[in-house]
Amino acid sequence: MSRAQRSESPTHTLADDLYDVLGLVRRRSRRLVGPPLPELDLSGAQLELVRVIRRNPGVAVADAAAALGLAPNTVSTLVGQLVALDVVVRARDERDRRVARLHLTAHARAAVELWRDQRAHAMVSALDSLDPLTRARIAEAVPLIAELAARLPDVPRASHASGLHPAGQAVLDSSA
Repeated sequence: MSRAQRSESPTHTLADDLYDVLGLVRRRSRRLVGPPLPELDLSGAQLELVRVIRRNPGVAVADAAAALGLAPNTVSTLVGQLVALDVVVRARDERDRRVARLHLTAHARAAVELWRDQRAHAMVSALDSLDPLTRARIAEAVPLIAELAARLPDVPRASHASGLHPAGQAVLDSSA
């Protein structure tokens, strides 16, 4: 049965609406300001890692992996790619030589900071166009959306592709 043929619960509708609006914000932002390092054509995963490193200079690979909800070996692969592109530098931790600390190169940091400022300016302009009550409601929703994101299951995609719910139960309709 297709999505249009079945009646969805209000929670299903909310989930679809939330994904739609979050995707719209990202796409419009991306079209407006472009990527931070357009000459490199970084993947989404690489950009996410760059953003984590920008916010947490000196982050360890394991901590970056936890922040992204990825396996440490996946992040290590991304780090290797970003090092080869001269976006990231790895530095050995002074206290524990087994730990690599991640930093953006000066060029990458400047480009990402400019990109972040441009995105922030665009969002500030949009927020300023709203009435104060609407802005306050959005501000109240941000921590709730963050909590919701933290509650999403952290499961390999293979279980979703096989039609199984993260808990191992069959999924009635896996269309997204």
